[in-house]
Amino acid sequence: MARLMSERTKYQLAEELGFAHKVKDGDWGNITTREAGSLVRAAIAKAEEMMARNQWQ
Repeated sequence: MARLMSERTKYQLAEELGFAHKVKDGDWGNITTREAGSLVRAAIAKAEEMMARNQWQ
């Protein structure tokens, strides 16, 4: 399976969302489905923001 996000990026988003303590050992199986969904939504929002900034430059 292709990696779409680096571990660093995922961890930074987890920090922003408040559950980085659950994944600091690298085990993403410790997060809830809701937290995983929040992570995906945050990643999509960040990607859209980056795309919008590049489009107008």
